[in-house]
Amino acid sequence: MPSPQDASPRRGSFRTAAVILALLAVGGGLWFFADRDGRAQPKGPPPGMGPMVVSVSVTKARTGDAPVTLSGIGTVTPLKTVTVKSRVDGELTEVRFKEGQFVKEGELLAQIDPRSFEAQRNQYEGQLAKDMALLENARADLARYDNLVKKDMLAGQTKDTQASLVRQYEGAVRSDKAQIDNAKLQIEYSRITAPVSGRVGLRKLDPGNMVKSTDENGLCVITQMSPMSVVFTLPEDQLPKVRRKLLAGESLPVTAYDRTMSEKLAQGKLATTDNQIDVSTGTVKLRALFDNKDEALFPNQFVNAELLLENRRNVVLVPAAAVLRGPKGAHVFVVGADNTVSMRPVVTGLAVGTDVVVDSGLAAGETVVVDGADRLRDGSKVSIRQDAAAAAPNA
Repeated sequence: MPSPQDASPRRGSFRTAAVILALLAVGGGLWFFADRDGRAQPKGPPPGMGPMVVSVSVTKARTGDAPVTLSGIGTVTPLKTVTVKSRVDGELTEVRFKEGQFVKEGELLAQIDPRSFEAQRNQYEGQLAKDMALLENARADLARYDNLVKKDMLAGQTKDTQASLVRQYEGAVRSDKAQIDNAKLQIEYSRITAPVSGRVGLRKLDPGNMVKSTDENGLCVITQMSPMSVVFTLPEDQLPKVRRKLLAGESLPVTAYDRTMSEKLAQGKLATTDNQIDVSTGTVKLRALFDNKDEALFPNQFVNAELLLENRRNVVLVPAAAVLRGPKGAHVFVVGADNTVSMRPVVTGLAVGTDVVVDSGLAAGETVVVDGADRLRDGSKVSIRQDAAAAAPNA
């Protein structure tokens, strides 16, 4: 067993080895972080250099118009849609329209066999001639009886009976005339005409079919294409502003867009609002009218309606990307003459496409940072990119 005197030199050698290893580790670390010349990289910017310069894109705040719009989803609703039906029963002998054809009000669409109605008219006209002859004879007899009664040569009761017979024939004549008029009306109804101007849909009956006035489907459907209306909804909170404009007699433009809001379909104006609010949805219906000469709006088409409430002129506009949000609210970075930026609090308003209205805090013509603002601080130095510098004066 080794003595304590022998163990002490061993402990000393272990401590020496540990110190050497630690020195080697520190030296290796210094070598790892050293540059190629063997010198350690200094911390922070090189001596004599100023603050970091940030490359940014800029634009100028400009004046423009800011339309105040209200948007709602709606449906293209024709002002007139009529199912063309026959008013009489009979055989359909002729169809004069083509599917998809535009027809005018009063234009002949189809013909029903009128011969049975013409026969009835002739019968009633014959009965009228008979009753007219009887009436004339009865009136002549009444005139003779009247003279005899005045000479006390005939009892008054006979005269009264003859007068009653005259009135009876007069009633028969009126009845005959009414039946003739009805027969003529049936003949007129056998000619089916367009009740409104519009475009004809698909045909539902062909010639040779028996038509009844009780048929629900009818012959076809005519839809008025011009003018056309769009019925859309707005939240009830927006109704007072619209009503004030309407009651003041102002004309409020309405633009119809497609389902994706990518294509403008038609331009019209607001016609009226509904007379009550839908309590289940908290919305109100509005109707806008469109000329629709090009038939861009199709019945029952889903559209987005944009109502122009007012147009604010000469407001300050900047790209929405220039406005940053922070704990203290919205702000922009304004570039000074020495390419130093200052953080400017602003009050923003409406969004106009990719721009935003600045209600206060910025003047037209001032240069603001659009891209690269996330690396800036108040007082930072910037270098304006060449493409942005060329575009800024035209903004």
